[in-house]
Order: sequence, then structure tokens, then C-alpha cells
Amino acid sequence: MSVRRSAAALATTAVLCATAAPAAVAAPSPSPSPTTALPPGLYGTSDPTYDGVWRQSLALLAQKVEYVTPSTKAVDWLAGQQCASGAFPSYRDATENCDPKTVADTNATAAAVQALVELAVHRETVDNGVRWLKSVQNEDGGWGYNPGSPSDANSTAIVIGALARAGQKLGDITTLGGKTPYAALQTFAIPCGGAGAGAFAYQPDKDGKLAANADATAAGVLGAMGKGLAAGNSNAVKAPVCQKGTDLSPEQTAQNGAYYLADVLGEQPYLNLPPMPGAEDTSPQPDFGNTADAVVALAASGHKDKAAGAVRWLEKNSKNWARQGGPAATAQLVLAAHATGTDARDFGGVDLVAQLNATGPAPAATAVPSPTVTGQQPVKDKSSDDGGMGVWWLVGVGLAFGAGIGFLLSSRRKNQQL
Repeated sequence: MSVRRSAAALATTAVLCATAAPAAVAAPSPSPSPTTALPPGLYGTSDPTYDGVWRQSLALLAQKVEYVTPSTKAVDWLAGQQCASGAFPSYRDATENCDPKTVADTNATAAAVQALVELAVHRETVDNGVRWLKSVQNEDGGWGYNPGSPSDANSTAIVIGALARAGQKLGDITTLGGKTPYAALQTFAIPCGGAGAGAFAYQPDKDGKLAANADATAAGVLGAMGKGLAAGNSNAVKAPVCQKGTDLSPEQTAQNGAYYLADVLGEQPYLNLPPMPGAEDTSPQPDFGNTADAVVALAASGHKDKAAGAVRWLEKNSKNWARQGGPAATAQLVLAAHATGTDARDFGGVDLVAQLNATGPAPAATAVPSPTVTGQQPVKDKSSDDGGMGVWWLVGVGLAFGAGIGFLLSSRRKNQQL
């Protein structure tokens, strides 16, 4: 389990429906004390210490793909989490300046950059975040969870997605030794032909060996394709193939990862959580979040058909998990629905969009979406004094209604992501 997933687990109670498996409970993050007021604009009600920026970013991304205009207050809260250096911590008290004790978080920074890029606002914040991410690149070309920590597949992948979505050319982002982000990510890929063929490892073990990690693989597939967290469905449909070789392109490495995910989800329609340290019950338990991430990765790499069983399983079994997990959990399901063209407003009988909206400030506007757009489309920055949110969307909604042509609102980008 990656550090990123571990942090999410701390903030989420994993609840399994009786039809899926015996109940499994991950340690939740502490709830705020009755005397602690949550910051205005923040999504969710649990302690944001470990995942405030992360869950806010996912919530905004999920709203964007479902044609929901977030509250300016919510967007400004996210932008206000940035330190002067350009970095985002996991969460901070924005009434106080960042200091040397403020721990910068590459994953939070990359997620925030992606959210603000997709919303096309706060471009200066995006650019500052990009500069900081490039400044803390490791010598091997990758990134760790915190600056200076060893590179890992998840962190490298989500930073790649952020840089690519922000318009950076990944091949030009090199270390003094000429290492690129893609080259670093590919070092975590397990060759085809043996155990874990095609998968990504989170990090090598102490002996330098790689072990298949489904969480790292879902992230690695998106990163190797230069795509972000809100990747849509690929136009191409192809059979998963694990290609052997030592000089593979990033796209080929991504396809190998998709091959692994398709194989695992072909045996059962969900991925399992790793055993919790010290837990008495070590029987496998479903990992709802990583299953949703795997669905996004498969759809984005041209294998939506291989994700269909997992989508049906999530529709049937993820209701309690999403409701109790809060905005990040619900957002993950929205992004999985979006990637596969599934109705997020009737996901197993649950309106995920309404459920997500209810976890934060009331949206500025909500529209019934037109058919899901495949891929991520380019968007121009629409920043303005009011955050660039309400006017553009309201005008678009008004035009769509007035012309009677349906809700052909804001197309999203092509190419790139985590």
C-alpha cells in the first residue's frame, strides 16, 4: 500500500456490504473535536490533517467532470493552502504562514495543480506549484512523497500527470544526469514473462527486487500515458498485451500495466487491501478505492470492457464505503463512472454527484451533463477576480437552455494525467 493510499485509509472507514465480504474497518482519521471548527470551503467533516488538500482536489475534479461549478469559496480554499514556495502540504492552517516545520507533500501539490488546471483558474498558483515540483525532482528523474525521499511509482506518476496537464513537456524535464520522469517511472515496471508481469511496484525492496502492487500499477498506467486523475475513456479499444523488451516506450509500459490489472480483475471483480499490520483477521478484504482507480486506468488505456465487471461490482457494493468515506471516496467513484461512461447520478441507485455536492459548500451551478466526453480536452485559463468560476458556467448553461440544444457544456482535455 502506498503512502498516498495509506493517508486516504486513515481518513476513511472501509465498510464492506454483506454481499461482498465480511466487514473490514480501516483506522479512520480522528474527527475534529466539538470545539474545532472546520475551515469554510472545505469538503468533508473528518480531520483534514492528513488528506485535506487531497480530498478537496478530488472533489473538485469529480464535480468538474460532472458539469458542476464548485463554489468559489471551495476553490479559493484549495488555492490558499499553497505555501509561498509553491508547495502544498497535506493540510495547513492558512491563517499562519508556512515555516520550516510545514511538511511539503508532492502528492497533494500534484493533485491540487490538476484540479486547478481542470477548472482553469488560479493559473499563478498552478505555475508556482509546477515550478516547485520541478525543483524537487530526484536525481533518478522521479519523486517521493516528500521532497528528498526516495522516488516511488505513485508519487512519480501523479506528478507526471500534474506536469503534463499543466502543459509541460515531460521529455524536457531532466536531471543533470539526463533522467526524465518517464524513465524513472519505468524503473518500477515489472518485465513481462514472470510473476506480476506488467505490474508496477511501489518501490524496490531492500534487495532491489520489485513486487507487483495494484495501487502503484493503477497510478503507473495513468502516469506512463501522461494522464491525470480525471482521465476519460480512450477512443481506442484494444486487447491487453504484455510486451516483452528492455527498451519499451512509456505507452508500452502503460499497456503492460493495464494487462496486469485486466488479468487481476478477470479473476475477481475487485482488488484486495493488503493485510493491516497487527490485524487478527488477515483474510483478504476488498479495496474499493483502488478498484475505482484501476477502472479509471483501464478505461483510459483503451480497455473499458475489461473494467465492466469491476464497475458492476462497485455499483452493487460500494454504497456504504462511499457514504462513510466522505468526499474523496465518493469522488473516486464519480471519476470511475466518468471514465467508463456510467451514470454517476444513478450509480447502483445512488446519485453520487448529489452525495458529493452535499459534503461541501453549495455549488455555484449544476447542469445535467451531455454524454460523457472521451479523453481530456484542452481548456483555457478563465481566471478572474471572482475566481473565474461562476460567470462562464452560468453563461454556458443559459445558452444551452436558450438554444434548446441540450447541455453541451465545457468539453474537457485530451491527453495526460496521474
